Amino acid sequence: MRILFLPIFLIIMVFSWLFGTKAQAQTERWQQRTDYTMEIVMNTDEHTFTGKQKIVYFNNSPDTLTKVFYHLYYNAFQPNSAMDIRSRTIEDPDRRVKDRIFKLKPNEIGYQKVKSLKINGIDAAYKIEGTILEVTLSKPILPKSKNNLEMEFEAQVPNQIRRTGRNNAEGIAYSMAQWYPKLSNYDYQGWHANPYIAREFYGSFGEFDVKITIDSSFIIGGTGYLQNPLEIGKGYEKAGQKLKKSNTKTNTWHFKAQNVHDFAWGADQDYLHTTTEVDGILLRFFFQKGNDKVKANWDKLRNTIGKGLQFLNKNYGQYPYKEYAFIQGGDGGMEYPMCTLMNGNGEFDGLFGTAMHELIHSWYQG
Repeated sequence: MRILFLPIFLIIMVFSWLFGTKAQAQTERWQQRTDYTMEIVMNTDEHTFTGKQKIVYFNNSPDTLTKVFYHLYYNAFQPNSAMDIRSRTIEDPDRRVKDRIFKLKPNEIGYQKVKSLKINGIDAAYKIEGTILEVTLSKPILPKSKNNLEMEFEAQVPNQIRRTGRNNAEGIAYSMAQWYPKLSNYDYQGWHANPYIAREFYGSFGEFDVKITIDSSFIIGGTGYLQNPLEIGKGYEKAGQKLKKSNTKTNTWHFKAQNVHDFAWGADQDYLHTTTEVDGILLRFFFQKGNDKVKANWDKLRNTIGKGLQFLNKNYGQYPYKEYAFIQGGDGGMEYPMCTLMNGNGEFDGLFGTAMHELIHSWYQG
């Protein structure tokens, strides 16, 4: 009996240790938090913009960080970038890309250039390789700490090739996705500083406070809740509200969003902006005017997509935000927090299918 007792005792001890460790690990789950404040000034003549960005970075991990990484997605839209070379050399290239990046002229490429960068008030040393900016910290970021990352940058919006850019085939002025220097995510596997080659996106959740100054003829739809609807108008004001008079050449659009991991927007001078409300969620629709068929399809979308939203709310949990925007962006479809950028022309079945497809994605993106 004594001979059997020792192995049984050891087995019990091992299982107790394994399950105890697992339970402890489950109670110590963590994820980073990244809060962005950005002020953007658009030059729509040159298709460039300048930006001031402040990130409050919460290192909720148990790790001391000696480096941080940013994504500079627009740098992918340059001849001989990793994305360009991959698109021209793989056996089954994306037909929407192929050699189109390689053919871009200097005034058609995308870029993001960092003018200054400070980490907790200290000028940071960094290097850029393609779409990745790597910062070596003079002072490490400690576990469970709150940190300030401040950057000034400038960018050029590329001709739209994939998901983001300007002047696409449907004539939309700006589809702005992956448009700002975005802090890479750090999780249990470390930093996810992957070069951009037209694959998916991964980021940490946080708050976005974004001001976009642009020519007053443009209408914007995107992530977040507009904070100054009476200054902007353009369909954001509620019925009966009186707009503040303004004769300025530019408007500053102020958006805020909570607990999202990205910020996307579209802008055009010819957008029509319509709305409907379903299950307490305000749905916004932005599409180009001037085409009766397009308008009829988008009006029908407004009147039918609500059934899909109700189905998702009932079966997969209530959508956690109070607004969602369907925005004609001119390149397929891609979901982002609180909005989708999608093709707007074509037949209704395709429009509805894309809208529903991307809306479903909005429950499980991250």
